[in-house]
Amino acid sequence: MQALFLWISAYLLGSIPVGVLVAEWFKSGDPRQLGSGNIGATNIARTAGKKAGLITLGGDCLKGFSAIMLARFFDAGDGVTALAGLAAFLGHLYPIFLGFKGGKGVATALGIFLALAPLATLIGVIFFGLVTAISRIVSLGSLAAAVTMPLFICQTGSSWKIVYCALIMSGFVIYKHKDNILRLCLNEENKLF
Repeated sequence: MQALFLWISAYLLGSIPVGVLVAEWFKSGDPRQLGSGNIGATNIARTAGKKAGLITLGGDCLKGFSAIMLARFFDAGDGVTALAGLAAFLGHLYPIFLGFKGGKGVATALGIFLALAPLATLIGVIFFGLVTAISRIVSLGSLAAAVTMPLFICQTGSSWKIVYCALIMSGFVIYKHKDNILRLCLNEENKLF
């Protein structure tokens, strides 16, 4: 019963549409109708400004981090805790408050892994930063981090339950970037600067 409570709470946390709320606060319009149509930090930065993008990044990250901290507060085991992270991640991707149409999950996954596997996350963030800096394409950095995070988590000695959740999340991030992948193949993806 406790596990179910944690998973539902984590999903609802993940469902909070930070990007939409930040865009309303900055009076920049509905991000779902602007730019790429995504509610994540990159589109918010493009449509509402860098400050709004950073707030969105922090808020989305905090959702995932909070879900893990909540599970740990209740002394949940690795499996229940990892699944709470997955529930928060799925809440961001398929939020109940936005008709199950959400973001791509990168920032929320960052928050989850910061809490579950900080060393692997640090390596992943550095790798994301390098790929993004060289290519100037955020989606390419996100995809590179998604593909390698399960490996980094595995190599830094995390529980297999966390590795499995990372693999599932990686698959979802890649799937959610399918349009970006097509644009990358066509050399049409937007650059950061």
